[in-house]
Amino acid sequence: MGVLLILIDGCGLGDPDGNRNPMAVARTRWFRCFRSQIVATDGCTIIPTDAALGIPGLPQSATGQTALLTGVNAPLLAGRHLQGFCPPTLAAILAAHSLFRSFALRGGRVACANAFTEPTLRRRRFASVTTVAARTAGVRLRDLADLADGQALYHEFTNRSLRARGFAVPLLSPEQAAGRLVAIAEDCDFTYYEYLQADIAGHAQDMGRAVTVLEELDRFVSALVERLDRSRHLLVLVSDHGNVEDLSSASHTWNPVPTMVWGRGTETLARRTHALTDIAPALLAAWEAATPLVSENAGMRECPERRGGKSLPGRAC
Repeated sequence: MGVLLILIDGCGLGDPDGNRNPMAVARTRWFRCFRSQIVATDGCTIIPTDAALGIPGLPQSATGQTALLTGVNAPLLAGRHLQGFCPPTLAAILAAHSLFRSFALRGGRVACANAFTEPTLRRRRFASVTTVAARTAGVRLRDLADLADGQALYHEFTNRSLRARGFAVPLLSPEQAAGRLVAIAEDCDFTYYEYLQADIAGHAQDMGRAVTVLEELDRFVSALVERLDRSRHLLVLVSDHGNVEDLSSASHTWNPVPTMVWGRGTETLARRTHALTDIAPALLAAWEAATPLVSENAGMRECPERRGGKSLPGRAC
């Protein structure tokens, strides 16, 4: 069984108000979900998930993503919700408990599918939660060479933003991007990808941009659902906090976030998930129930990389 976990940054469950919630306006198959209207559709189970974790203040990305990736109440340990980059307190939690590390210790093949620019890869002092979690687990961070070679996705999967900055990378449709991610996930036990555009559109309070983001994201998700073998894979989309669902404010929200689940192990996720801290242990429980453990201390198995249509052994995912 393989697990594909996708973080949609800044996407909560709001009200069906077309004046401030682009989810009420966008033409989507999966994202017409609201606090008052949670229904399973087309094989997707949607679980309202608490992102506040009992801590005062608006939920933020650094602590929310750490809680998601570790199962640890990061804002409680940090004393507050933390935004932006990963401080030492969160880095220590990630180094000990991240899903990257947990899957690797169980013999799983692990991948972070995001491509990062060279300045981001060089940055150590102000690193993101994702890069810290991957590095401390020994997971290779992919770069724009991998992106050009079809082995990674940028956090804006069409690459329009990279091309606008002068990078010579291919322009991708949502369907082409989904095909890349499926190819990576098919070779791995745990694959992680983060998409940041919902949060960016929410902070901008830009209805047109937010609708475009949701409609392209919906096409991306539809292609994933259609192409991924859901008899062998568990696909999970979740967010770290609300934002884009209420454009009346440029800040985050206290709204619950949707955990959207397809495929093998859905019942385990649906039964065990109530808050962001439940995601990591529920994913591990679902995977362990379906996958014989190689060894509790087997270390990271290598994941083949596909180049030129061939599978090559070598670097860990």
